[in-house]
Amino acid sequence: MSEITTLQPSLLWKWFDQICAIPHPSHYEDTLANFIVNWAKEKHFFVERDEVGNVLIRKPATKGMENHTPVVLQAHLDMVPQANEGNPHDFTKDPIQPYIDGEWVKARGTTLGADNGIGLASTLAVLESNDLAHPPLEVLLTMTEETGMDGAKGLRHNWLQSEILINTDTEEMAKFTLVVRAGLTQTLKFPFNMKLIRLSTAHKSPLKVYVAATLAAISIQGAQMQLKS
Repeated sequence: MSEITTLQPSLLWKWFDQICAIPHPSHYEDTLANFIVNWAKEKHFFVERDEVGNVLIRKPATKGMENHTPVVLQAHLDMVPQANEGNPHDFTKDPIQPYIDGEWVKARGTTLGADNGIGLASTLAVLESNDLAHPPLEVLLTMTEETGMDGAKGLRHNWLQSEILINTDTEEMAKFTLVVRAGLTQTLKFPFNMKLIRLSTAHKSPLKVYVAATLAAISIQGAQMQLKS
């Protein structure tokens, strides 16, 4: 264990330290994925992998939250492997060495892998926590995001049961974005999830609409939309 395990919240940093200890550059995530799968089995959670290696874990709702909307927490398993010039670090074999530098957590001579390691750690910390109230919960961990979104593109059809997905790989620090994922039709009419739209309005959070066509994914921001419930 490294010194970052002294940080709070303890479960988050314990998991991030464990993730750093297991090499997981893009295309070499299986060891980390299998470690997480075995841990989930020991906890008696539902867990399985799909055809491209993605990991899905389910945890029942806490008492009193059974009828709340199911939520999936999503992170990716791989990291960008970049070492400082002259550093012989082998990302397929050598662990990341995190340390505390003032208010920052850094890695010795390499990238830290906080993208998306800290997001991954947060999903596992939520799974392990015994005192955090939550609805029916799924955790989806995808493969090889950094070099081609392989896991997301190959995700098993109809695997997820949740209505809302929280992606922990954020674009900006201290901000979040609500997203609606919709299929493209000739008239550009979308089956919007009105719950997300109401949340966006109530909390003044940006709303992004991702339109998935057969050959392209188009990000539409700031578009004028007529919304009907």
